Amino acid sequence: MLYFCPTCTNLLIVEEGSQGMRFSCVTCAYIFPIKRCVSYKIYPKLKALDDVLGGAAAWKNVDAIDEPCPKCTHPRAYFMQVQTRSADEPMTVFYKCCSPTCGHRWKE
Repeated sequence: MLYFCPTCTNLLIVEEGSQGMRFSCVTCAYIFPIKRCVSYKIYPKLKALDDVLGGAAAWKNVDAIDEPCPKCTHPRAYFMQVQTRSADEPMTVFYKCCSPTCGHRWKE
């Protein structure tokens, strides 16, 4: 967490004082004693792979190819290519099983 001086708006630094730890300003004489430890972590929720690829609508107008599903061995799968890495790397191919009961997704 960053705290700023209410007097001169400079960033406060943490230092050890005579009564313990405190925030102090290097520009003016402002001092704020630290009475308790305040810390917490917030982890952002990662997006699902479908959201990154364009959601459910991304699979509407894709082509099918003769690629067997590794889960149900259905002979055909939908596919799309997405550039997931830098431009000098090959595109990543994403597959979705054509079987309506399976719908397994994998990538190459």
